Amino acid sequence: MPVRSGERSRAQPTFSLVLPAYNPGPEGLDKWRELQQFIARSSRHWEVIFVCDGCTDGTPGQLRSLTEGSGTQVRVLEYSPNRGKGYAVRLGLKAGRGQYRIFTDVDLAYGFDDIERVALALESGAPVAIASRDHHDSRLLLPTRLLGYAYRRYWKSQIFSWLARAILPLNQIDTQAGLKGMSSEIAERIVPQLKSDGFELDCELLTACARLGVAVTEVPVCVRLHDSRSTTGLQATVKMVRALWRIRQTWPVQSEKIVHPTAGERRAA
Repeated sequence: MPVRSGERSRAQPTFSLVLPAYNPGPEGLDKWRELQQFIARSSRHWEVIFVCDGCTDGTPGQLRSLTEGSGTQVRVLEYSPNRGKGYAVRLGLKAGRGQYRIFTDVDLAYGFDDIERVALALESGAPVAIASRDHHDSRLLLPTRLLGYAYRRYWKSQIFSWLARAILPLNQIDTQAGLKGMSSEIAERIVPQLKSDGFELDCELLTACARLGVAVTEVPVCVRLHDSRSTTGLQATVKMVRALWRIRQTWPVQSEKIVHPTAGERRAA
C-alpha cells in the first residue's frame, strides 16, 4: 500500500502531533488556522502529521495548499483505501520524528490547553500520558439542550469501560478519550506491535502498557460538546467488545518489561 508524503526537511522537532483524518470536510480544514496559531505561540518545537485515511474528498491536496509556506513543519501522509482510525494513528506515530508523540482528532475536540497538559506530562517524565474525562479536575462544557445526550453518553462510556476492564488488564476508567501521547521510546518499542485498525487501538495501547509495565499518567481535560454525534451505538459497541477479545488474545501475560530512565537521567544524557 503506497503512502505519499509532503515532507519538509527541517530540524528534528521536539513534539510530533498526529492528526488522523477521514473526509473531514471544510470544518476540519478550518481547524488548521487555529492549529497554526497555537504552534506559533507555543514555546515547544512541533511538527504536524496529517494522516489522510483513504480520503476521497480532496483533503490531502487541500491540506498541502493550506500548509505550503506556512512556516510550520508539516507532513501530509495519504493512502487508499480507508483502513480505520487505528491504522492511521499507528502510521502517524511511526512516522513521527519528535522526542514525544501525541495524537488527537483532526477536529481538535480537545483544546490546545489539553494538548499542552499532555505535552507537559511527557516532558516531566511520563512515558505515556492520556486525557481522562473522568479525572477529578476535568470539566464538561455544553449547551443545556445536550444535557440528556451527555447523560446517556456518560453511561454508555461507563458500561464500555467496565467491559474493557473486565476483559483486559486495565485500571483506567476512561480508555477512549481521543488525546494520548508517548515518548519516542514507547512509540518505537510498542507501536510496531499494535495490530488494531479501529477505535479499539486505545484499549490495545493501554493493554500493551499494562503487560510491559509502562506507567500511564492520566491528565485532566476540558470536554466541549457542540452536537449529539456519536460513534457509540449498539452495533459499534458490539464490534468493540469483539475487538477487546482479540486484544486479550494478542496480549497474553508477558514477563518482558520496559525499563524507563528517570527525567533526571534523560537530562543528564
